[in-house]
Amino acid sequence: MADDNTLSALVRTSFGKGAARKIRANDQIPAVIYGHGTDPQHVTLPGHETMLITRRSNALITLDIEGAQQLALVKDIQRDPVKQVIEHIDLIVVRQGEKVEVDVPVHIEGESAPGTIHSVELQSLAVESLATAIPTHIVVSVEGLEDGTVVRISDLQLPEGTTTDVDPESPVVVISVPHLEEELEELEAENAVGTDAAEGDDEASTEESDEA
Repeated sequence: MADDNTLSALVRTSFGKGAARKIRANDQIPAVIYGHGTDPQHVTLPGHETMLITRRSNALITLDIEGAQQLALVKDIQRDPVKQVIEHIDLIVVRQGEKVEVDVPVHIEGESAPGTIHSVELQSLAVESLATAIPTHIVVSVEGLEDGTVVRISDLQLPEGTTTDVDPESPVVVISVPHLEEELEELEAENAVGTDAAEGDDEASTEESDEA
């Protein structure tokens, strides 16, 4: 590979489940490239190198397709549900200077105020960014935040050139104090009430039986 994001691809001419199994048996991965009105192009990618690159979300790859260079973005990865090995990859054609819409993971940093916890309401954020400058993640700092604090979309500092159409009032992270002990006490009280009621019903049934 010329660099960490360059893969040598071979044009694929054999198709079907049997052909795909043979490709994977040779430590290669079947893939398809499409977009910008071009006809889908079926290729074979090197297994190990592709696996390393696709560990990153929204991986941008320079494909060397038998001497022709093509920039592509990983759109979808199909994996074996048991072994979790890559079975097939969908790639979309991108061009220098083009913007793309992608989902970027939300990454939490720091510790909230003592005695509090943070709840992540948004695991990823839909953004528009240059294809060549997609952020690997969106950082949200909760350092020192107090109980009741809500970090919203409008509070995020997006990388330069990255925008989002998500409602600015949408919560991303909520800071709160866990109330486990209080919840347990309430549950015990409810159980106690239920037990007393059941005992009362049993006593009433016994009295009716005696009268009979």
